[in-house]
Parts: sequence; C-alpha cells; structure tokens
Amino acid sequence: MRNNDEIKYRDLCFCDHNPHQQAEDAMLLLQVADGVINIKKSASNKLRITYNIHYLSLEIIDSALSEIGFHLDNSLICKIKRALFYYVEEIQRENLGISRDGNNTTRSVFVNRYQQLKHGCRDGKPSEWRKYL
Repeated sequence: MRNNDEIKYRDLCFCDHNPHQQAEDAMLLLQVADGVINIKKSASNKLRITYNIHYLSLEIIDSALSEIGFHLDNSLICKIKRALFYYVEEIQRENLGISRDGNNTTRSVFVNRYQQLKHGCRDGKPSEWRKYL
C-alpha cells in the first residue's frame, strides 16, 4: 500500500441546530491528537481534517467527539458517507495489521481535555460539607 493511501482527507459536519461554535471547539481539541496532520475550518459548521490511518480513523474521531458532547450532522447523506468511510477505513486498518483498540492515545487526549474543562458535573462544595450527613 502506498503512503498516500494512508493519508485521509475527511469533512466533519456538525449539527446546524446547536448555537455553540462546535467547529472551532472541535478544531482546538483535534489539533493535539496524534495522527492529525492538518485541520481547518471550511464552513461555519464544517471542518476539513487530514489524518494518518495508522493513528486514527473517522470512526474513532466521530465517537470521541460524540462522547464529549459534540453534535454531528445526522442527515441521511452524512450518515451514508460516514458508514462507507467507517467500513473502508476499518478494512484498510485490518489489512495494515492495525488493531481496533489502538486508539488509546486519542481517547486519552479527549479524556484529559474533558477533565480540564469546567462543567456542571463537579461539586464546588468542600469535602467536609459533602460528608456532613
């Protein structure tokens, strides 16, 4: 397999209904992931990402973004494209001898980023108050 076949160019489309700037936030998050070669914003709700199939697949990226809380576009055409890309990349990774659980580095980037963000899951009370009753 040629080296050019291992570099993938994909579009990540986010839901239009969410008012937050998902594309910018996802771009900042994905820039530090292993295997990401280039990432840029191509529209208000779309990212153009270039990555190496040895480190990442579109399925890994999409599932990690969904776990964190990003809302991907679920229109019929996007679902069909994603399913096709998932299948093709999975077969290509298997042919290269890459295991499915080789995404620990990517997942750790997302988990570390999620833990650093302030969100409503953390209790601001001192530990003495939480153990009072």
